[in-house]
Amino acid sequence: MEKTASANGTPALEVRSVSKYFGSVNALDDISVSVHAGQVTCVLGDNGAGKSTLIKILSGVHVPDKGEVLFEGDPVSFAGPRDARARGIATVFQDLATVPLMSVWRNFFLGNEPTRGRGPVQRMDIKGAQKIMRDEMAKMGIDVRDPDQTVGTLSGGERQAMAIARAVYFGAKVLILDEPTSALGVRQSGIVLKYIIQAREMGRAVIFITHNPHHAYPVGDRFVLLKRGRMLGSYLKSETSIAELTSLMAGGAELEELSHELQRGVDPSLKEVAKELAAEAKTPA
Repeated sequence: MEKTASANGTPALEVRSVSKYFGSVNALDDISVSVHAGQVTCVLGDNGAGKSTLIKILSGVHVPDKGEVLFEGDPVSFAGPRDARARGIATVFQDLATVPLMSVWRNFFLGNEPTRGRGPVQRMDIKGAQKIMRDEMAKMGIDVRDPDQTVGTLSGGERQAMAIARAVYFGAKVLILDEPTSALGVRQSGIVLKYIIQAREMGRAVIFITHNPHHAYPVGDRFVLLKRGRMLGSYLKSETSIAELTSLMAGGAELEELSHELQRGVDPSLKEVAKELAAEAKTPA
């Protein structure tokens, strides 16, 4: 039975039988996904699987051609990304929406800085903003010693942490992370995965978009697999293994067929590639 943070099990965000077309291209076909508070739902798939289209539907960029979106159990139709954010759905894209030469605390607020005073004597509360930023970053396990240092001096993992902390501070109930580990090394990826767990423990519903099952499995509670706009399956962690996820994503049968084709090739180097593909296709569950 799937774990939920709410008493009645109502998902924080849900799509039911959603489809999206771009001309003759069927980007998504009959996709149903539900995410719950206090859980990490991992959406996996290679390039062209439909992950980006799903993100844009959930964040209000696209309106589905079929199906419906529900927020906290109620059907919704977002007027745009600002409408989705106002309801508590925050998306952290790969570019993180940061200004590298701007200070960490200014990047944290980006136009929403707290102010002091009223009317014509109203001014920015710099000390208050810096304290809020440091407190929120500390919740993610990061000690920002100098709030005035530029964001460009932070590591990739720290910038991801800042973007997550910023979204949580501004009221995100659902946090959508678009390939947060794709451009990071092993150590920095591990740090980001720790922050994803932190967000889950804060009670947020987290949607982790990735093409890497080795990053998804340690933090995920549910795994949704997409391929060419279709849903391959949805599994609880107790129902699958990392080997099964990898095999499903790679297409075990397809890899084995490809290996046979390559073995019939003339070039000896192709036979070595074929052996690797065959080994991957037969990875034990």
